[in-house]
Amino acid sequence: MIDVVLSGPGKNALSSALMQSLRGQLARAEGQPVLVRGEGDAFSAGLNFFELATLDAAGLDEFLAVLEDLLHELYNYPGPTVALVSGHAIAGGCLVAMCCDHRVCAADPRLKIGLNEVALGLHFPGTALALARRRVNPQALDEVILGARLYAPEDALRVGLVDEVAAAAEAVARQRLSELASHPADAYGAAKRAIRGGVLDMDPAQRRAERAALLPHWTDPALRARIGSFLAAKAQAKKS
Repeated sequence: MIDVVLSGPGKNALSSALMQSLRGQLARAEGQPVLVRGEGDAFSAGLNFFELATLDAAGLDEFLAVLEDLLHELYNYPGPTVALVSGHAIAGGCLVAMCCDHRVCAADPRLKIGLNEVALGLHFPGTALALARRRVNPQALDEVILGARLYAPEDALRVGLVDEVAAAAEAVARQRLSELASHPADAYGAAKRAIRGGVLDMDPAQRRAERAALLPHWTDPALRARIGSFLAAKAQAKKS
């Protein structure tokens, strides 16, 4: 059993460096059972807006490509994966958890999990939407995407953002991973490829074209201003 740990500033916000670190950890795990967890009191607060605010179009294109690669590699990882959501899992952080085979959330009503991209004014990359269509309960998809809410654990379970809510979340997550790992590895990997193959796959040229279509929005001054206000509000909240 290998721990793949989200660890970085801003409540493990997904920076380029953190995403590349996660990809490296997955590659080194080489198909062994993986527990994906956040360091400290968060899973991941989402994309690192401090980094995003500094990127030009070329940098944003590279950032989004790394995010796509991470989601694809985790979703299609050949061995068992379990997400231990013991702290906030927001936007990109929620997507990382959703890639895992099983998602265990701590029974803490203060914890928030959700896809709030629309509330922030962000356009979804296609990979993220394909993942949501597959993992969120179909009857709740519009609620989750268009409502852009952040859910407490029991509501996150209702809409399909997590599979289980547990008081002793880490012990339960490790037990679930052990159970999945008890199956023959070759059969597990083959079945996983069969049910997930093609879900997040996209022709490289199509991926580039989709990112190119997103870039004018992600570099729009109005969005940059909104992100700046969001960051300023967060900084003020820390001081108070």
